[in-house]
Order: sequence, then structure tokens, then C-alpha cells
Amino acid sequence: MVTGIDAQALQWNPSLHGMGRDQGFCVAKTSVVRLGQPVSMRDQGRGNVVSSQVDQARLIGERALFFADGTAVTDSVFADGESPLKHARGVTLDHVIFEWKYPLWYSSAITADRCVLAETARSGIWYADGVAMSDCLVAAPKTFRRAKRIRLNRVDLPNAQETLWGCSDVRLEAVSARGDYFAMNSTGVQAKNLRLTGNYAFDGCSDVEVVDSTLASKDAFWNCHDVVVRDSTIIGEYLGWNSTNLTFINCTIESLQGLCYVDNLVMRDCHLINTTLAFEYSSVDVIIDGAIGSVINPNSGVIKADSIGELILDPERIDPGLTRIILTDSGDRIGGDPTRC
Repeated sequence: MVTGIDAQALQWNPSLHGMGRDQGFCVAKTSVVRLGQPVSMRDQGRGNVVSSQVDQARLIGERALFFADGTAVTDSVFADGESPLKHARGVTLDHVIFEWKYPLWYSSAITADRCVLAETARSGIWYADGVAMSDCLVAAPKTFRRAKRIRLNRVDLPNAQETLWGCSDVRLEAVSARGDYFAMNSTGVQAKNLRLTGNYAFDGCSDVEVVDSTLASKDAFWNCHDVVVRDSTIIGEYLGWNSTNLTFINCTIESLQGLCYVDNLVMRDCHLINTTLAFEYSSVDVIIDGAIGSVINPNSGVIKADSIGELILDPERIDPGLTRIILTDSGDRIGGDPTRC
């Protein structure tokens, strides 16, 4: 346990990695660091911090626990100083506060419970492999970038702009996030009970499943492929443009000019509220529970709904015969292959 490391608790170890004194690093010989004077490991350079536990410490200076390996940090604050846990491995964090930039770059096998990344802990977790966070507050923007195997459970991200960019193998459960460009260009994302406010969510993503969630997001799911959304509510214009293989099951959607330019759009038992000018230049397999405000120039497929307020099929833009439209209230069937639906 580390309780306010003093000068005697630290020594140079130039023999490690064949480094001389000017390249060595500071090693805590004690297994414990406890609360006391502020702890600074500013000069440690490279190597592994051998302290097994840090408790009630205020750590300062750049790379305060650089290359920490198997360390448990509890009830502590990483104050001023960049990259405090850069290259950390197998570290557990409980009731830890990060107050400065880049706290967990290039880290692996990190577990964080009841921790806080302050707004000043910007760009906090980049190039990491294996980070599990529970009951945490992440108040900083741009927190995850090009990281993999991310697990967030009951995490609040009130300043989540440009968060989760280029990440893979991501699991989100009971996460609340606010900010634009959430999860851009990520792959292998599973989200359950996600509450997201912010535009351009999931732009450029692939292999995404969203369940029991609410998204208030303009231009969500653009440029995506292989996305499934179930039992969720999505509010925001221009949903899903320029994407491939989008599936919505039992969802409630409100979107001006939503679901256009989609290749293989599948919808089952969805409600479209105030959704107008939908499906332009999309190939569709759509069954809607209720009415659709308006539909414009779908490329092909089937649309089944109770009614459509305005149907626009411009033969100069598309072949109306390639889309089968079934209106259950009136019994009308328009265009397409009569053997379908």
C-alpha cells in the first residue's frame, strides 16, 4: 500500500533494462503507499512500478505510475501531470479521481469502479485493450479512441462528444451520454439501455446492436452497415442515410426525411411518428404498425402500413413498379410484384 511516499521510499534502479542513471526510473520498494505528502514519480521514465497497492494518495507529475503492473489504486487522486497510467497493465481502480489529460493511454486489462474522469482529463483512454468501467462518471470529452474490448456498465458521460471513435468490441449497458459524434467509425458495438443525446451518433459504424435504448440524434447511423436496433426510440431527422443492412424491430421513430439512400432496409412492427419524406432511393422491406406521414421515391421492395398520408412516386426518378405498397386500412395495393406480401 502506498501512503505518501517519501524520499527514502524511492530509489533509482539503473540496472533494469540496461539503463544508466539518466534513463532509469523511480521504484517504490515498499508494497504500500498511504496518504501523506503528495507523491511524485515525475522522473521514473520507463519500467514497472512495483507497489502492489496505492491507497489515499495524491499523485502528481507526468507519468505518475508509468508502466504500473498489477497495482490496485483506491481512494486516490491523480492530480496535475499528464499520462499518469500510461502503459499500465492489470490495474484496478476504486474510488479514483483523474484530474489531468491522457490518464490511460496504451493501457490493458484495466478495471475501474466508482471512478471519476474530470472534465480536464481529456482524451483519457486511447489505444487501450481491455477496459471495464462500472458506476463511473466520465466528464471529459474524447475519452475513448482506437481502443478495443471496452465494457461500460452504469457509466455517465455528460460531455461525450467525439467519444468512442474507431473502437472495437464495445459493450455498453445502462450508459447515459450527451455529445455529438458518439461512437464514430466503431465496430462490434452492443448497447443495452443506452440513453444518448447528441447528433451524428454511430456514423460509419459496423456490426452494431442497440436494444431498449433512446437516442435523440440527428443524422444517426449514417454510412453504416450491419446494424440492428430493437425495442428502442430514435428521434432525429435524416436517420440512417447512405447505409447498408439496417434493421429496426419494434422501434418508435420520428425522423424528417429519414431512412433514405439505404441498401436493404428492414423494419418490423415499428411506429413512425411525424416521419415524412421517408425511404427516398432506398431498397426496403418494411412493415409499419400504423400510418406513415409521407413516402418519396423508394427504389424497390415492399412497404406495408395502415396508410400513407402522401405517396410520391416520380417515374422520372425511379421505377414505381419495383416497389410494392400495401395499405391495410383501405386495402389498396400499389405497384410491385403482386405475389409479395
